[in-house]
Amino acid sequence: MTLKKADQLLDEHQYPTDTEQLIAAHGDYEIDLPNGTETLGDVFGRVGGETYESPQEAREAMYCGLSHKAIGRRHYSDRDPTTMGTVGPKQVSF
Repeated sequence: MTLKKADQLLDEHQYPTDTEQLIAAHGDYEIDLPNGTETLGDVFGRVGGETYESPQEAREAMYCGLSHKAIGRRHYSDRDPTTMGTVGPKQVSF
């Protein structure tokens, strides 16, 4: 499922709720990410025991709990130069 569909699941859930209830209700759903998949159970498992008063709070926790699979190229930015005195990633030519 997409992150948009995961947002819809969280919108439809009854609030207030906590991490355990979200995992029990939706933990088996797999989210498709740019670099793989992971379940909502894995995502909310990283957040820890929290109570959510609204879908917005649960959504913010979900986005915070996503792993590196949710980003494109790791350690890459075409905007930030490497800090002077440090060794940055090697340049890749496309």
